[in-house]
Amino acid sequence: MRIERSKHSLADWQLLLLLAAVRLLFHVLTNNQYGFHRDALAFLDNGQHLAWGYVAYPPLTPFVGRVGLELFGLSLVGIKSLAALAQCVAMVFTGLMAKELGGGRGAQAVAAIAAGISIMSLLMSTLFQYISFDYLWWVLALYCFIRLLKSGNPRWWLGIGAAFGLGMMTKYTMVILVTAVILTVLLTKRLRTHLKSPWLWAGAGLSLLIFLPNLIWQFQNNFVSLEFLAAIRARDVALGRTEGYLAQQFYVNLNPDTVPLFLLGMVFYLRWENGRFRPIAWIYLITLALFGLSQGRFYYLAPAYPMILAGGAVWGERWLARLSADRQKLWGRVTWGLLAVGAAIGVALALPVAPINSALWDVTSDVHDNFAEQIGWAEMAQNVATIYAQEAPNHANLGILTGNYGEAAALNLYGPRYGLQTAVSPVNSYWQRGYGTPPPDAVIVLGFSESFLSRHFGQCTVVGRNSNRFGVANEESKFSPDIFLCEDLLKPWEQLWPEMRAFG
Repeated sequence: MRIERSKHSLADWQLLLLLAAVRLLFHVLTNNQYGFHRDALAFLDNGQHLAWGYVAYPPLTPFVGRVGLELFGLSLVGIKSLAALAQCVAMVFTGLMAKELGGGRGAQAVAAIAAGISIMSLLMSTLFQYISFDYLWWVLALYCFIRLLKSGNPRWWLGIGAAFGLGMMTKYTMVILVTAVILTVLLTKRLRTHLKSPWLWAGAGLSLLIFLPNLIWQFQNNFVSLEFLAAIRARDVALGRTEGYLAQQFYVNLNPDTVPLFLLGMVFYLRWENGRFRPIAWIYLITLALFGLSQGRFYYLAPAYPMILAGGAVWGERWLARLSADRQKLWGRVTWGLLAVGAAIGVALALPVAPINSALWDVTSDVHDNFAEQIGWAEMAQNVATIYAQEAPNHANLGILTGNYGEAAALNLYGPRYGLQTAVSPVNSYWQRGYGTPPPDAVIVLGFSESFLSRHFGQCTVVGRNSNRFGVANEESKFSPDIFLCEDLLKPWEQLWPEMRAFG
């Protein structure tokens, strides 16, 4: 695990930047496969309607999506590189955590690589979603907290507060980390002295200032996101998505080959340095408990692991230093070998490298559905455009109604090239944008069952089916394949629209 420094070797931060750059290049070379995930499409489409808040999430990720669209257009590599960049920056800060904990160059490199090959971190680099950026703000906040513990300088509360604010503008689960830090401060005698410091309160004020625009938006919209989050939590629990919370911490939020490093990290924080960095362990354990008690999804805790891996790398480096030279070489080879194997596992399972419908594709599809849900969106838009061109001359105002945000977003992003009008949907922020003016007299409908539509329209006819040229089974091709033309609305749109409102 030791990396010797030569006279002309890179500085520590330069080595970490080099490792991150190599990883970013790898993502750029591989992120051109498949397509966008439905969640990514929704973020990008919401970015075309900039606001201080959305029903399903805060505004930062749609804003980044808007920047990506302006810079790259609807480019897979360009848009996804923004998510990959966030993960690579987090990887650098993980290495810097190890440095602040007293680790040398080897510990810093091991910590950075171990964080970089976690299954969730790799997967987040291929999906343009808020979890990609939320991860970075957690890591930045915890890096500043380690600096605070090491130096005792209360000015680090400003950095912590800024990261908290950016986190709350990205994903509301940041409130769990905020709660864990507050509890840790209250429970730790040395940290309680900071309650008298103006810098702590300045950091809290900075956090609130950054978050304030979204807080005002929530107030103006009756805190609709709380209603949304309650509905999504109930759905996830009912579908069993919160099961396996503890087990998936180790083989998804980490990498199976970095679990020993995690265990060493917990030992480091709980037993070393006379307890100086013990609050880091309390933060991890509190967040683990809070997400578990609230029945959160396992990946909500993924950003907490880099700080533990950094501690593990430092503990391992100190342990190696006590061994003979031969044993140091042996255990060094074991460490790098495990990281290499872990990286290979992570790449195979979490990066878009498998040819569609290959044996590896089948394996990844059994593990998760993220890649399958990236297939067929552009084809869907082209299919709907063909139907629209055939049916539009027969109606005064033909609209497009979708049952989920992925369909609406895909049609709004890919549709303009085919001359499609804006699709509407009763889901999340799409519902707030309404059904169009003037109201449609007939609609092409995707994502609804025939039985549901029969309760609202006098006539619905199947005019097409969703599919994809690869024959990949996903939500669009398997659960809602029929495309309908629906006419004779049984009640006015202004009455129907409130009844159709849904969260998803």
